Formats: sequence, C-alpha cells, structure tokens
Amino acid sequence: MHETNTDEPGGEARHGWWATLRASLSGDHHDYTTGSLKRAILLLAIPMVLELAMESLFAICDIFWVAKLGSAATAAVGLSESVMTLYYAIAVGLSMAVTATVSRRIGARNPEGAAKAGAQGIYVCLAVGLLTGLPCWLYAPEILGLMGASPEVAAVGTDYTRITLGANVVVLLLFMNNAIFRGAGDAALSMRALWLGNGINIVLDPFLIFGWGFFPEMGLTGAATATLIGRSVGVLYQFHMLAAGTCRVKMRGPAWHFDLPAMLKLLRMSFGGIAQMAIATTSWVGLMRIMAKFGDDALAGYTIAIRILIFTLLPSWGLSNAAATLVGQNLGAKRPDRAQRSVLLTGFFNVAFLGFASVVFITCAPLLVGVFTSDEAVIAHGGKCLRIIGYGFVFYAWGMVMTQAFNGAGDTMTPTWMNLIAFWIVQVPLAWYLAIETGYGPAGVFWSVALADTLLTCLATPVFLRGKWKTREV
Repeated sequence: MHETNTDEPGGEARHGWWATLRASLSGDHHDYTTGSLKRAILLLAIPMVLELAMESLFAICDIFWVAKLGSAATAAVGLSESVMTLYYAIAVGLSMAVTATVSRRIGARNPEGAAKAGAQGIYVCLAVGLLTGLPCWLYAPEILGLMGASPEVAAVGTDYTRITLGANVVVLLLFMNNAIFRGAGDAALSMRALWLGNGINIVLDPFLIFGWGFFPEMGLTGAATATLIGRSVGVLYQFHMLAAGTCRVKMRGPAWHFDLPAMLKLLRMSFGGIAQMAIATTSWVGLMRIMAKFGDDALAGYTIAIRILIFTLLPSWGLSNAAATLVGQNLGAKRPDRAQRSVLLTGFFNVAFLGFASVVFITCAPLLVGVFTSDEAVIAHGGKCLRIIGYGFVFYAWGMVMTQAFNGAGDTMTPTWMNLIAFWIVQVPLAWYLAIETGYGPAGVFWSVALADTLLTCLATPVFLRGKWKTREV
C-alpha cells in the first residue's frame, strides 16, 4: 500500500478519468484532506457508487425472480422488507456514528483510535442481532399478520420472513464493517465485500427458487436462503480484510479490547442516527400498511416500484457517503472549509444524476415496471408510483447529501428532527388523508413521498449553510 498525495499545483489536471478510476478501485490508500477536491470525491464516490449499484442490482434481480412466483410472493417480500427496514435503521444509525468517529480519527492521524471505535461498534451489532433475531424467528407469522398480510401471503411468506428477520445479525455486521472501511477511506474494500456477497446471492437466487440443476426447489424460501449465504460470505471477507491489515484500520489484538466508556460514547452518538433512520424507515412501514388496504396488485406494484427506486437511490447514496467521509476526515484535519466545499460539490453531482433519473421515470415508468411483471394491474400501480415519486427526485438529491454531511460531522440529531417533521408529521398523515380520506387511492401515498422528500431538502439546506456542524466534537 502507498499514500497518494495530490497536494500540488496542477495535480488534478495530471490525473485523467482512467487513472482516477483505476486508483479508486485499486485499494491503495489516499489522503483525502489535501490536493484536488474533485479527485478526492471521485476516488471515494466511484467505489461507493459501484458498491451500492451492486446492492441495487441484487434488489432488482431478487424481485425479478420472486415476481415469477406470483403477486402473493412479491407482496410477502414487500411486507418482510418493510419490517427489515427497522434493522436497517439500527445498522445505518450505528454505522453513521462509527463512520464519523473512524473518519475523524483517520483525519487526525490516529488509526489505533479508529480501530478501537470500530471494534466497539461490532460488539454492539452482535448484541442487537442475537437479542432480536430469535423473537423474529419464532413469531414470523404473527409479524406478517401485524403488517396486514392476507392468508395467502402469510402462507407463502412465513419462512422467508423467518430467515430474513431471524438472521438480521448478518446484515448488521455487513453494514458495520463497511462503515469502518468507508470512514477509513478504504471504499474499495467496502465495494469488494458487497460485490462478493451479492454476486453469490444473484447467482444462487434462481437455482434455489426454482430448483435448477441438483438444487432443491425452495420457492420464496430459496430467495431468503440465497441472500443469507451471500451476505454471510461477504461478512467473512470483511473480517479477513480487517484482521489482515489490508484496511487502514488494522483490527488486531488491543483493538478488540472491550472498552465500556468508548462504547457508551459511540452509543450516545449513534442514538441520533438510529432514531433518524428509524423515523425514516418506520414511515415506510406505515406507508406499506396503508398500501395493503388496496389489495395484492397495488402492493405488488408498489413493491416493484420501490425496488426500482432503490436501484437508482443506492448509487446516489454512494455519493452522499463520500461526502460524509470527506467531512469527517477534513474536520479531523482541521480543514472545515474544505469539508463544506466537498459537500456542495457532491450535491451538484447528485442533482445531475437524479435529475436524469427523474426524466427516465416520468417518461418510461410503465416500461420499467413491465420488465418484472406482465400483470397490467400491477404495472399500472407501479408505473404511477415511479412517475409521481420521480417528480421529487431533484430536490431529494440535494437534501440527502446535506443530511449525510451532518452525519459525517457526528451531528446525527439535526437530521433526526428533520426526518421527524418530513416523514411522520407530514408524510404519513398526508398519505392517509390523500389515499383514504379523500379517496385518491394509492396515488395519494405516492404524492406524500414526493412532497416529504422536497420538504426535507427545504429544511436541511439553510441549517447546513449556517455551519454549526463544523464545530461538532467527536
């Protein structure tokens, strides 16, 4: 490994696109607190975008095969994934705190402190996963019932829900380890872990669902099994990289010592992140519960549309994660102005990307949903969902970068109250009112999403420009 320094005049000009692409994927170490800011964004964002593009590709491939089992199976996946978002909230919330802490320590040239923080985060994930996984395994049918599943959906989806929710510790560890990589600036390692895990998942999916070759035909349960196997392999790879010292954060010996004060500090910081994500993700559970009132076709169309949206948004989150890492490392290096410039520049990149995506959704929505199903009723609902939510994409593109900047600075509470206002005070009640009270139907849910995303951006931008996040201590 070597440290690449581009902190000299003309450094950016000498690095072409191809050289930057190769450098971003090489796994070499770079200094993100000096040199060309555009190049720093690209070096971090390229592997992060590719990492999350693979996650998106997995989501699309998974629903592609599951949709062939019928609308009941597709609806079961949608309901289970809605509950799984609660664990994503915990995983992402903890990851925010770890990324902020690790990036700040790396920026301050303290890799030992970064390793200790990462270890405490892993311990928390193990505890949460083991304590919550067993109840989910035992009460999977009841969970589906609470989500409003029809008897047919519950019959098809119980084993899928049991495996997906019961083994949530694997997802928690996958998020946590990648947060350590990202905070350290080793985005290429994070990318490789997800590509390995999701690549295995994509390959196994049709074999286990339909019983190709010598594999058993497991139906929807096969999709959950493929996911568990793939992600578990990804986690094993992550631990190998951390132990081997390939990452800047070398987690060996003393780094694994249990440190209660450090863990409590991490938990205090992560509380805002967990609450932030819980507010956002439970709002999706609420929306799914409202959608369930309109039948399996509407629910299936909504589920397919959300998977397509994820395909677009996860790479965009890669850009936002790059901004968070740059904020943390540059604040650690006592360069707050550079941290702010990195956020503004990343925001412009994201607006351009999601602006293009919104045009595609608005003009080609039925065609996109039609790739996954031939059911005209499902296509109608899914197409309308994509088109309406697409109207708010340009605004959300800017807002998601702003909120990640707060998280990268360790200020997880500011995005929390913003999410509370946008998603629970506005989005869910508005969805209920438009869809149920006014008789606007599923379209009312879709409009509530677009309007809430726009509101979030309107809240985040002036607070970010005020600049109090620059003085946050981690």
